[in-house]
Amino acid sequence: MSQGQTNYKDTLNLPQTSFDMKANLVTREPAIQARWDAENLYAQIRRARQGAPRFILHDGPPYANGPLHMGTALNKVLKDIVIRIKTMTGFDAPFIPGYDCHGLPIEQKVVDELGPQARTMSATDIRQRCAAVAEKFIGIQTDQFRRLAVMGEFDSPYVTMRPPYEAAVLEVFARLVEQGVVYKQLRPVHWSIENRTALAEAELEYRDRTDPSITVALALEESCTAAVPHRQGEEVYLLVWTTTPWTLPANLAVAVHPEYAYAAVRAETADGPATVIVAEERLKAVVAAIRQARPNWLKRHKVLGRLTGADLVAAKLTYRHPIFEGKTCPVVPAEYVTLADGTGLVHTAPGHGLEDYGTGLKYGLAIYCPVREDGTFDESVPPWLAGRSVWQANAEIVAHLRQLGTLVAEETVKHSYPHDWRSKTPTIFRATEQWFVSVDRPMVRGGRSLRDLAMEVCRRPVEGGGVEFIPAWGRNRLAGMLETRPDW
Repeated sequence: MSQGQTNYKDTLNLPQTSFDMKANLVTREPAIQARWDAENLYAQIRRARQGAPRFILHDGPPYANGPLHMGTALNKVLKDIVIRIKTMTGFDAPFIPGYDCHGLPIEQKVVDELGPQARTMSATDIRQRCAAVAEKFIGIQTDQFRRLAVMGEFDSPYVTMRPPYEAAVLEVFARLVEQGVVYKQLRPVHWSIENRTALAEAELEYRDRTDPSITVALALEESCTAAVPHRQGEEVYLLVWTTTPWTLPANLAVAVHPEYAYAAVRAETADGPATVIVAEERLKAVVAAIRQARPNWLKRHKVLGRLTGADLVAAKLTYRHPIFEGKTCPVVPAEYVTLADGTGLVHTAPGHGLEDYGTGLKYGLAIYCPVREDGTFDESVPPWLAGRSVWQANAEIVAHLRQLGTLVAEETVKHSYPHDWRSKTPTIFRATEQWFVSVDRPMVRGGRSLRDLAMEVCRRPVEGGGVEFIPAWGRNRLAGMLETRPDW
């Protein structure tokens, strides 16, 4: 700097610090955390807050099935921020981390690692392998959480596969059994063919899928056709629509809405005349779909008369099963039938749908499910179908209906369909024996249901000892969920 020029550094009032110019975090962070461990900093904080008001944050545990990912890391860091703020504002805020060691994520990881070998191993051997994997990743995740400077009782976490935790779960379950709310029942559930397990709604993701969309004519028994306007000597059919042809072997009824108007329509087709029953409001759309799928097949049609769904039920109509020769099934009422699509008559398979299941229970239909856990049909179906997968069966059933002359229309439809979020494969609804905890059954002691008790606690104001919701709209959201919660 030349003489007479100002040295601007001398004009700045900068603080003096011993901090290094370079952060060097890769070296310094482990040293800082080692010092915290040596000083037992977490225990010092706990002692300093003894007797203060308690703040408890319950840790929803991560699966112990791999190293941390961004979501898991962010979750724990946010919890750590909350705990530190509460501690610094005067609360005693302990944090007990947890690890979830049960369930499909760990099983799938083990099965993926084993490959074909998994098919030859016993369930016990696979469970032991799962436990070893979980134990391994508990250690890995603990180290990684500590490297993120998360503070908590990592030396004594709660681990779902350890005996004290499992004993506590069994005690709660035993109390539910004593209260009479635990039951076992054959019931349709979302089923992953790939992983051969039932799935909860939260374990599904919806993806577009293309499936066959078919309209099928189910022939009424001649003995009950007198209740329907038609020409003497001509067949009368119920017209149903489905995007899951593979469920037709399990068909046990056709559901109609008791208040809807249904039209008896005489159709002149290339195969001859017949009368079909379809919801009056859906007639125009059904005719358009048939003509698009089969140009020149439907020549003319004429409405011969109208009936309500209640009339159809009162007439005790029965029809011939589309797959099983010699089997007949009834027409039943159902309030869930809609006019949004289809024909207004719903093919009902109690073993393959929740609404169908409810109808089956109400009207004494069998909960028939001919599909095994691997997605193939068992020996209760006709030989030409036994052993086929449900996806193979779609084409074979369509071909069978075409041969019988009852396939009215066929096209493909792209629709949102549930998939297993882990294997990314499509799921099916399949009736299996499951254990359930009833939310509506009155308990032995007190006579009230779990739903009633949960709703009461949810609605109780804070002043009356209730729960404070932040934000406040969370109360209505949880109440809405509890009101519609199915059995667990």
